[in-house]
Amino acid sequence: MFLRLAEQYRTLVQDLVMSLQALTNSLQSQGVTATCYLCGDTQNHQGASFVADLGDAHMVRFRVSDVGINWVESRDGCELVKLEGADAIQELQRITVAVQQRG
Repeated sequence: MFLRLAEQYRTLVQDLVMSLQALTNSLQSQGVTATCYLCGDTQNHQGASFVADLGDAHMVRFRVSDVGINWVESRDGCELVKLEGADAIQELQRITVAVQQRG
């Protein structure tokens, strides 16, 4: 059972990494400053760090790796929100939809 869960988590991480790369490209094409740094080898990305500047000193950071998933939102350098796991993924979805509707 644990091996199956570990493999499912690895798959989730890979899916999130690909989604972050696509989101970065989409945001950049809309003129939003966004970056996605990959961790791991070129074949098996074991994680990524995504950062986007939403304007008005409003920044978001989403990190995914084999040790966890987290979301940090800040304004003027002050941390506003920090979420982990499923809550972090839901917040990433919320911001993604809001930015895409704006563009």
